[in-house]
Amino acid sequence: MKATRVNRPARTKAVSKRTTAARRRTKAGTPGLAPARGVKSEEGIYERLVSAIFEHRLKPGTKLGEEGLAAIFGVTRARIRAVLPRLAHDGLITLEPNRGAFVTQPTVEQARDVFEARRLIEPGIATRLARQPERSTAVARLRQHVAAERRARADDDARAIVRLSGEFHVLLAELSGNSLLAKSMRELASLTCLTIALYDKPAKPSCLGEEHGEITDAIAAGDARRAAALMVEHLNHVEQELDLSMGAEKPLDLAAALA
Repeated sequence: MKATRVNRPARTKAVSKRTTAARRRTKAGTPGLAPARGVKSEEGIYERLVSAIFEHRLKPGTKLGEEGLAAIFGVTRARIRAVLPRLAHDGLITLEPNRGAFVTQPTVEQARDVFEARRLIEPGIATRLARQPERSTAVARLRQHVAAERRARADDDARAIVRLSGEFHVLLAELSGNSLLAKSMRELASLTCLTIALYDKPAKPSCLGEEHGEITDAIAAGDARRAAALMVEHLNHVEQELDLSMGAEKPLDLAAALA
């Protein structure tokens, strides 16, 4: 008996061809984009982008295209669209109608405003913490953080130095026990990071780690006046290390920054 050949429907064949082509594209990858392996969740993507910005791998002005980010992380554009507003709320990116998302690029005036705000807020944070009767646990955490900064400098780990320097100030605010101050400090730290990435002098440290240690010592001793004075001095030093006459550097390759 002769076997009867069953022809596959044309639509099924078309679907199969599209699926095969899609697999080939996935295997080949997108030119110029390196996958960020293992990062799929919205929280993971958010943290990877925040780290890249804080560590100066994503420069101010860099465009964060949805399609490019989706290819890098291997997720849908919808997942990227869910993350971008959160970054915008934190002040790390700017969403521009009909243009897309860009890493926030502070102007010189905004840079000066950031440091003015910090000089008003952070001495109060240091004072509040130094006056806490039970501050031993907080001091221990600060000392651990300062030790981590020292290790990063000893290892010449530029990315870790930048990240830890900013996190020290956020940690101070969180340990002070005032949630509104902590929220404000997180926003100011983000803007400071972007300002440093844009205006930092070449080969100059933007945040002097040993000054963090001195501030911690004053807080540990309960010397609120000294802690506040050291904080102002420290912020002045950070601002003085900026060259506010500089322009923006050319943004790095998006995939390379997130690899």
